[in-house]
Amino acid sequence: MIKVEHLKEKLISQAQEVSRLRSELGGTDLEKHRDLLMVENERLRQEMRRCEAELQELRAKPLGPCPGCEHSQESAQLRDKLSQLQLEMAESKGMLSELNLEVQQKTDRLAEVELRLKDCLAEKAQEEERLSRRLRDSHETIASLRAQSPPVKYVIKTVEVESPKTKQALSETQARNQHLQEQVAMQRQVLKEMEQQLQSSHQLTARLRAQIAMYESELERAHGQMLEEMQSLEEDKNRAIEEAFARAQVEMKAVHENLAGVRTNLLTLQPALRTLTNDYNGLKRQVRGFPLLLQEALRSVKAEIGQAIEEVNSNNQELLRKYRRELQLRKKCHNELVRLKGNIRVIARVRPVTKEDGEGPEATNAVTFDADDDSIIHLLHKGKPVSFELDKVFSPQASQQDVFQEVQALITSCIDGFNVCIFAYGQTGAGKTYTMEGTPENPGINQRALQLLFSEVQEKASDWEYTITVSAAEIYNEVLRDLLGKEPQEKLEIRLCPDGSGQLYVPGLTEFQVQSVDDINKVFEFGHTNRTTEFTNLNEHSSRSHALLIVTVRGVDCSTGLRTTGKLNLVDLAGSERVGKSGAEGSRLREAQHINKSLSALGDVIAALRSRQGHVPFRNSKLTYLLQDSLSGDSKTLMVVQVSPVEKNTSETLYSLKFAERVRSVELGPGLRRAELGSWSSQEHLEWEPASQIPQPSARAHSAPSSGTSSRPGSIRRKLQPSA
Repeated sequence: MIKVEHLKEKLISQAQEVSRLRSELGGTDLEKHRDLLMVENERLRQEMRRCEAELQELRAKPLGPCPGCEHSQESAQLRDKLSQLQLEMAESKGMLSELNLEVQQKTDRLAEVELRLKDCLAEKAQEEERLSRRLRDSHETIASLRAQSPPVKYVIKTVEVESPKTKQALSETQARNQHLQEQVAMQRQVLKEMEQQLQSSHQLTARLRAQIAMYESELERAHGQMLEEMQSLEEDKNRAIEEAFARAQVEMKAVHENLAGVRTNLLTLQPALRTLTNDYNGLKRQVRGFPLLLQEALRSVKAEIGQAIEEVNSNNQELLRKYRRELQLRKKCHNELVRLKGNIRVIARVRPVTKEDGEGPEATNAVTFDADDDSIIHLLHKGKPVSFELDKVFSPQASQQDVFQEVQALITSCIDGFNVCIFAYGQTGAGKTYTMEGTPENPGINQRALQLLFSEVQEKASDWEYTITVSAAEIYNEVLRDLLGKEPQEKLEIRLCPDGSGQLYVPGLTEFQVQSVDDINKVFEFGHTNRTTEFTNLNEHSSRSHALLIVTVRGVDCSTGLRTTGKLNLVDLAGSERVGKSGAEGSRLREAQHINKSLSALGDVIAALRSRQGHVPFRNSKLTYLLQDSLSGDSKTLMVVQVSPVEKNTSETLYSLKFAERVRSVELGPGLRRAELGSWSSQEHLEWEPASQIPQPSARAHSAPSSGTSSRPGSIRRKLQPSA
């Protein structure tokens, strides 16, 4: 087989070389080789038919199969060998068919090459004929010119003394003669070049014919070698078939002998076979009844398993109910303990993912929540999960009302005479202003708190008389400014009350007495227009200052004369930011530095309170100094930490949640109720008298002793006057 493959490759290479030479020459006559290949093809077909006839004879011979014989394995092996020989014959047949196909293809290629060669020869004959005609024309032209030249010379000599016209004709004739001589020279040169080309073409044709003859002889020699190899392979195949047939006859003879012995053994085994048959029938009858027994057993087992599963489920449900009840009880006890200790309550709110966060991996959600405990929040930071436990966690789906319900208990205690502080903390763009102020359609904690205060005041109107005043201030670049004042840019200072109570107040901070929700809306609108906001890369409307809404509720019990004073501080802190991310420059950079400095001072105060240090650095910043009353132990304080859920803000979210955990561990002590018995001064009664339909401002400190009222400019009054 290896020799056959080698000969096939050699034959293909020779055929390719012949094709290449024919393409260069334009074709040659190979009918004799084509006839030889066709004869060889026919001979191979006859040999293939003879091999097929021998295979049919071998298949027709009886092999005498004997099922059940102990030598059946040997017989199967012989059959496998015979099948293998048949497969080899089939492969040989396939090879012969491939060779026939190749010979046919070679013949077709030779015929095509012949046609191309004839066409090329015809074209060359036409070219030679055309060149011969041009050569004859050139010779005739030369002969005619030679024949005409002597008369011209003669005319030239004889007309030397002719007239000017004759001289002009003579010059023209001479020029024409010169032109004809140049054409004759050119024709001779072209003829010479054509003769050289024809000679080189003849030489190239002779060389190509010699090469074709040489390759044809090599092709004939390779074909002869292939025929010899095929003959030797055919002889080897016949010899192998004869040997296999002889071995098969010997083995079949042995098989027949063994078959006779097996038959005698079968006669002796028949009684044992009958016994086994009876046993098999008995087992078969037993097996018929087994599926019924199995089905009954399965039904009973399934019933027991189902009952056990139901019991386990009921136990799990009971345990889950107990767990949730204990969890609620634990949270209630923890909240009570926090209230008794005076800890700062901390709740977290996660804003939704917005279109400003962009798209891609940096905008994916990195915050998850605990389904069973609403005080646990999980953050995935740099591939590592981090968990935090706060007093309450609100998901992005939580509404403004849900958040307000969590803080309204603190707000109502303001009416009872307690100081309450609620401040929002978090990075810029986390939603602090939205939580505290909200929108006109969906207000935040500030407006909802005042609405709640008005509803509580109205419920107690039969027994109590209340006066509610509102102040608004901002801390911008460490400067305290009055958002409701006549000059919002005027700097204010924080002072101690002259009454010796140790409380802080802001001299000159404007207060507005409000009596309805409309008054509140006008105050909020006026204060919001004066607050400083700017555009940054992190927030389109970034708060550049800390905003404080101070609500003072003064009440008197009509029956006992008990007076209470409660103060509600609602603080919207400016967001912490990284200058590289926010893109702050110039004045924005200075604002960011002051914001980060004040928030850092707030962190120092929290750290000092947490570690119970003797000195707490409240005066390091205007923010912490103003919040000293809320953080020094006689106030109920709640912090709302706002966080962003996206991946690119995980560092800021991690810092905010860690800070919230530290704040949650600070114990301020139980809040003190500010109430006293006695009559109010006449000046205070004047302040509590029902005002007109517009809010009345006063340029007095909201927590300082009364120092009289002062009127505001008419423009401010008209701006805050309710619409008719």
